[in-house]
Amino acid sequence: MKLELATQNDFDAIIAFYDDVTERTPEMATYARWSKGKHPTVEGFRAYIDEGSMYLYRENDAIVGAMAVTMYQGEDYHAIEWSKQVPDDKVAVIHILAVSPDSQGKGIGSEMIREAIRLARDRGMLAIRLDALASNTPAHKIYECLGFEYRGKQHLYAENTGWTDFYFFEYKNN
Repeated sequence: MKLELATQNDFDAIIAFYDDVTERTPEMATYARWSKGKHPTVEGFRAYIDEGSMYLYRENDAIVGAMAVTMYQGEDYHAIEWSKQVPDDKVAVIHILAVSPDSQGKGIGSEMIREAIRLARDRGMLAIRLDALASNTPAHKIYECLGFEYRGKQHLYAENTGWTDFYFFEYKNN
């Protein structure tokens, strides 16, 4: 696996990568609704790197995939009826998963999710979860094919979307 932990030295390359993904991914406005400067944010990238949660997938020294995997869940996850109740610091959550438009459709995103599952298990996490916009049906299909189960919906506010519905998923084979 080519997944590696990002460092502050990767910061500018990460911003350039996500800007490229946001600008060139087909149907971005429909599915993920990422918006340069609004989501994902520079502050968010910096925080993920600082806490050791930002991971990169490289091919020939170029970033072709990236994601954050936190070893805790936030309060937005509390309202969902999960298959099991576990402390926030025993839940891994996958965030801002992205694959370069030039590399989409090659299984890189699926490989990255499988690696996130392995990372979470290696760190003793008792649950693995994620969320996606309700409109992001291609992502929902991928998550379900990889063993995630839809667990509920919340109507939340985000800078890039305003008020919208988010679907929450949990990995079934913890």
